[in-house]
Amino acid sequence: MEFQRNTVRRTIKNSMKLRSEYPHSLQLYSVPPSETIGLQELEDWAVERLKVLRTIERVNLSKNARFSDDWKTALKNDLQKQNLNSWYQLSSSIKDDKMDEIISKTRQKDHVSHFLMRLAYCRTEEYRRWFIAQETDLFRFRFSMESSEDIRAFMKENKMNFLPIPEEEKKKILTKLIHAAQFNANKVDAVEYYKVPFTEALDLVRHRKVYLQAGFAYIPSEDLVSIITAMFRSHLSLAMALTMRSLPELEDDHRIRRLLNDFDKRYTGQDFNSLQNKSSGAAVTPEMIDGLSKQSFPLCMRHLHETLRSTHHLKHGGRMQYGLFVKGIGLSLENSLKFWREEFSKNMDMDKFEKQYAYNIRHNYGKEGKRINYAPQSCIKIITASVGPGENHGCPFRHFDAAVLRQKMTMNRVPQPAIQEIVDLVTRHHYQIACQRYFEATHNTEIDSGIQHPNQYFIESQKILNGEVKEKIKGANKVQTIRATLPAKVEKLETNENEVLSESVLAAIDMDDDFN
Repeated sequence: MEFQRNTVRRTIKNSMKLRSEYPHSLQLYSVPPSETIGLQELEDWAVERLKVLRTIERVNLSKNARFSDDWKTALKNDLQKQNLNSWYQLSSSIKDDKMDEIISKTRQKDHVSHFLMRLAYCRTEEYRRWFIAQETDLFRFRFSMESSEDIRAFMKENKMNFLPIPEEEKKKILTKLIHAAQFNANKVDAVEYYKVPFTEALDLVRHRKVYLQAGFAYIPSEDLVSIITAMFRSHLSLAMALTMRSLPELEDDHRIRRLLNDFDKRYTGQDFNSLQNKSSGAAVTPEMIDGLSKQSFPLCMRHLHETLRSTHHLKHGGRMQYGLFVKGIGLSLENSLKFWREEFSKNMDMDKFEKQYAYNIRHNYGKEGKRINYAPQSCIKIITASVGPGENHGCPFRHFDAAVLRQKMTMNRVPQPAIQEIVDLVTRHHYQIACQRYFEATHNTEIDSGIQHPNQYFIESQKILNGEVKEKIKGANKVQTIRATLPAKVEKLETNENEVLSESVLAAIDMDDDFN
């Protein structure tokens, strides 16, 4: 009984500590965490945050204007599909001890994972820019969901001395506020205005959205988010630079080093290991592969299949990438051995195949060696792969010359306007967005979730071909509009000095090419 009472006291004490440390759902992440947390829990939290930031990046490249109602809805829906809605539900109108404890724990996860991600993304300028851009968007998204009372409490906690102007002062300049904000008189009268030095509102001044007088900007409460977001970005930029200087000392701990190793390249999507071809309801056989390659294979796998058929051989990197892919779409071990044996035997005798190649195929299925059932490779792994002379694996959008890529897409009957758009995306290093555009051009449909994995590409294609997602297929004019919007949206993001230029994995890919 005494032991149980001590446990309860300890739980209550920990809960009260969390509530005092995380009183608000918004954070500037000024103070590093000091709690004792297990390594597995740390890793799980960091991976969840990485999923959230990648989701924000993907939604930013959609047709919706950033921070519009449609953008917020799309982001919420995407996060909910991944069971990540707790990352924006950090407040609750329900006031009880149990709910307070859940909210406080979620805020702790937010706080700790942010600092762990700082360590992973402080290494290069490109990493830092990507991380700061996505974190700033996450902060602004959360800010927009807060009540006025919570925002005032957050500003007070963080010593942001922005006070509403008195009614008498507002009445004196009411006409000028109406002209500056382009509101009607009733709306201006109902909105709170804050008086801040104009140097802290340069973004609003640049767009002529505020009234200026005597060096001060008069900002409506709904635009206060721009000021606070700019402060958040500035604070995080400085913090990332300081973290980079401290990184060598922190990496002396092998546990942290192991946790952060290649964290930016980590795949966070669905596991496609030994996935059967659920769209057709049957396993894949060797006889089906030629037809499926033309219908539903992504360009990387179609290129490998066509190379295998024409040369009757693939080097090790190609065999690994393609072999695991066909395993993932439902090709059994027995059928896989049959498929590779039939093709390789056109260049060699059976004994040579059995001695040099059959073992590796069984190894991929977990039947040899360490008995590991290997998963198909993700887009991130394929994009970041090293491709040498005479090798055919890798990502065509990353590793092909522009002329070769154009020729390949022309042979696959991709419309010329779409080819130009895809090449433009490739030159901006948006390889996965280019693959998404290739999918849309060859299937005449949108794909809201983006392309994260070759096996995901295959599954989405099979669903469309089997009529499972007819409601998503648009008219020709609508599709062309969307196709034209995507590159324009990328262009807009790239020309904005405050935004990131590339996807989450691109910094690692092009670091040697661009900075050495």
